[in-house]
Amino acid sequence: MNALKMKKWYPWLVVGLLWIVALLNYMDRQMLSTMRASMAADISDLESTIMFGKVMAAFMWIYGFCSPISGIIADRMNRKWLIVGSLIVWSTVTLLLGYATTFHEVYVLRAIMGVSEALYIPAALSLIADYFTGKQLSLAIGIHMTGLYMGQAIGGFGAFVAEQLSWQATFHWFGIIGIAYAVVLVAFLYEKRVEAAPKEKTSISQALKSGMAGVRSSLGMLLGNVAFWTILFFFASCSIPGWSTKNWLPELFASSLGISMVVAGPIATITIAISSFIGVMVGGPLADNWAKRNVKGRIYTSAIGLSLMIPSLVMMGFGSSLFAAVGAGVLFGLGYGLFDANNMPILCQFVSSRNRGSAYGLMNMCGLFIGAFATDFLGSLAAEGKMGLGFAMMAAALVLAVFLQLSVLRPKTLNMTEEEMSPKEETKLANA
Repeated sequence: MNALKMKKWYPWLVVGLLWIVALLNYMDRQMLSTMRASMAADISDLESTIMFGKVMAAFMWIYGFCSPISGIIADRMNRKWLIVGSLIVWSTVTLLLGYATTFHEVYVLRAIMGVSEALYIPAALSLIADYFTGKQLSLAIGIHMTGLYMGQAIGGFGAFVAEQLSWQATFHWFGIIGIAYAVVLVAFLYEKRVEAAPKEKTSISQALKSGMAGVRSSLGMLLGNVAFWTILFFFASCSIPGWSTKNWLPELFASSLGISMVVAGPIATITIAISSFIGVMVGGPLADNWAKRNVKGRIYTSAIGLSLMIPSLVMMGFGSSLFAAVGAGVLFGLGYGLFDANNMPILCQFVSSRNRGSAYGLMNMCGLFIGAFATDFLGSLAAEGKMGLGFAMMAAALVLAVFLQLSVLRPKTLNMTEEEMSPKEETKLANA
């Protein structure tokens, strides 16, 4: 075992290394949402909000389809190499987007990005969960998530950078940065498994083959768990506004406030990113400390976050002033940060380490599918000038999610192990 990996502070270095990957992950996907006008000057099909919505949704549909498979792979092979490979592929796609000249090329490259980025989140979050087994897990996950928010914020400046240079050069440089950073991960990132996993080196094809052999029992344990269905529902419910704000909020603010995309992009992304950063930095320690006194502490913290998001969506939909727009973004970000810092920690209370990648893959799939549907739907509403109504309607699903979260989830531990599984679950695992 590498000496660096044995250091007490190394788990926090893992969080730091993955923080930058998370930043690149969201930056590369986010900046396209603010660069439509620049790209449309050269690719005329992107002038249509409906066609642009199809491009944004393509990433999400492919990402969703690949998420369960990526979770299965993350549970069965070296997560370091999954993360490194994923980063290299999506960074290369970002680089190639700078050479796209047709709508078809943009669409295909965006779909390929969905495949590569799907491999990252289940692997990264399950790796962090194996380095932090309970005590500071919400804080560690929360800090990692701030990388996503920072990437979202930087991506919001895509239109500004494209205006200063060109949209092609913007894609080129961000792609090169990601490829270069993969070398750093190769040198300093190491795998860790809390529970038994195959010790031999496993290729992707072998991982897929063994994963499919045990997928029936794994899915049976997850889908036979009422708590997992509840987690799945509130995760998917929050994914609707989560993806909608990433893909369409700059467009909504530009139209409702009558400002240019160069200004609307940063307002939409930075207000949410900064407040989400504050949300996770408050929500992580709050949840960890609350969980020491009450095993439902992380659930309560997440429910508070969802509750804050409800009025913010109404403000986004019907607000018509800069004050309302910024206020809605801040309130949404704070709530989303509290929620986001506790998804994997709550999952750890009901699913053992052996199946967490698969579980998060299923969650990602459902979140992406419903988010893709919402993205397409909002594109249609935008063409009719009714996008604001779509944002306000999302609040209803969150009301039900909070109710189910508080009434159904009853954890018995902060970090479920295989020893704490029910006899029925153990039998399924043994037969896998």
